[in-house]
Amino acid sequence: MNTPVLGFAAFSGTGKTTLLKSLIPLLKQAGLKVGAIKHSHHGFEVDQPGKDSFELRAAGATPVMITSSKRRAIITERETPQEPRLADELAHFDAAGLDLILVEGFKHERYPKIELHRTALSKPLLFAEDDSIIALATDGATFPGSVPIPRLDINDPRQIADFILDWLRMRSGSNQPLRPETP
Repeated sequence: MNTPVLGFAAFSGTGKTTLLKSLIPLLKQAGLKVGAIKHSHHGFEVDQPGKDSFELRAAGATPVMITSSKRRAIITERETPQEPRLADELAHFDAAGLDLILVEGFKHERYPKIELHRTALSKPLLFAEDDSIIALATDGATFPGSVPIPRLDINDPRQIADFILDWLRMRSGSNQPLRPETP
C-alpha cells in the first residue's frame, strides 16, 4: 500500500478517539483525504436486530453489504475468531484517493505511531520498547532521562496536525510545507 499509515498508540482512557476527532478536520482543512481504522478489543455490532441486513448475516450470509446513496458498509464474519493484524486489515481497506490512513490501536505492531500519554493514568511509556513510535504526545509530564523523539502537547491538536503534515512532507521528499491554513 502506498498510502501513508500513521497510528496512535496508548492505553485505554488516554483520549485516542477524542484527539482523532479534533485532528481529522485540521488535516482535511489542509487538503488531505483521510481514512481511519480503529481496533476494538470488544465485540461490536454495526447493524441492529430486526433490520434486513442483520437478519441476512444472522442467516449465514458473509459478507453482507449495506449500501445507499450516501454510504456503504460491508460486514464480514471471521471464520476463526482471532485478534486482527493491521496488515490484514489494510489489505481490505479501500485507500483509493486517500492521502493518509490514521490508525487507532494496534499498539504492539511495528508501523509509524505517535504515542499518547497522560500522567494521571500512571501507565508506562511505550516508546522505550517500540522504535516505530515517532513522537510522544503528552500532557506536560516530566520523565526521568531524555525523550529521544519529538515531544508534542496532547492537548494541542493543531501542533500535532502540524507535526503530521511535516512528517508527510518529509516522507514524500517535498520541499513544500504542508500546514493547515489558519481559520
